[in-house]
Amino acid sequence: MTQQTASSNSSLHAALLGLAAFAVFATHDVIIKLLGSSYSAIQILFFGALFSFPIISVIMMRDVQPGTLRPNHPGWIALRSVSGSFAALGAFYAFSVLPLAQVYAILFAAPLLITVLAIPILGEKVRLRRGLAVLAGLCGVMVVLRPGGAEFGLGHAAALMSAITGALNSIVVRKVGASERTVVMILYPMMTNFVLMAIALPFVYRPVPIGDLGLMAVVSAMVLVAMFLLIMAYQRGEAVMVAPMQYSQILWAALFGALFFDEVPDTATFIGAGIIILSGLYILRRESDSDVSSNKPVLRTRTRIGLPAGPRVGSLMDPSTKDPK
Repeated sequence: MTQQTASSNSSLHAALLGLAAFAVFATHDVIIKLLGSSYSAIQILFFGALFSFPIISVIMMRDVQPGTLRPNHPGWIALRSVSGSFAALGAFYAFSVLPLAQVYAILFAAPLLITVLAIPILGEKVRLRRGLAVLAGLCGVMVVLRPGGAEFGLGHAAALMSAITGALNSIVVRKVGASERTVVMILYPMMTNFVLMAIALPFVYRPVPIGDLGLMAVVSAMVLVAMFLLIMAYQRGEAVMVAPMQYSQILWAALFGALFFDEVPDTATFIGAGIIILSGLYILRRESDSDVSSNKPVLRTRTRIGLPAGPRVGSLMDPSTKDPK
């Protein structure tokens, strides 16, 4: 087997693993939507965090880097922790009240927002082509949201908040991740999410039958399964091969929405999602050119862009194969 053939096979395996990871994420979101018809997003997030503690604690024990649990950049870590909680809360609520495809279309705006936020925070230089791609993508968001229309509601606002705070979370990771311990990058967001949801839980709590409790546990497990599939994908291929696979979620959304929720995305959602996806793909392609972006903020966001969940992929990869967190 030639080196070129081996590289091609490795890229194919990486892309397939990425597809599998985002299929698991999409299935995870179906369960969130099902639970959201009976429970508040706050309660679902609380139990998700609770069930994640044992496994993530074991993961954090793998961190052998010397140091304390005191962050080197407490302000940035606080911003990452709070933004991650709001990103998850907004998305979970949006899934419960909007069609799956519409939520994904809005969340897919996160790469565009990452590109914009990278300018003041990372010192990224965005030239004309990427700037036009961002503008085109934001126009696609407007097509999906249809501002001023009767259909715009709290769910749309929640999904948009999730995209914005998720993008901010990703930028913070690019800003300070390389100088913080893995355990710090995981522990503080996890604790913040748990504490914030625990404080709000008494106001929305509903008794949970054992079957629904099991579904909440499955949600936590599926996040970890998807994250480890992404780890294997990024270890086998370049980010430019794996990152675009996230857009496959829109296909799963259309399928699952039709099968389980009688959802048929309207024309505006498909058109807007198409514009957003094409813009995001172009940004990924431009960042893959070494002379275009020094920070590669979207390409190196090795997780589900726009919806932080579970430990970061970059935090769990072998140090010899990963970029800075």
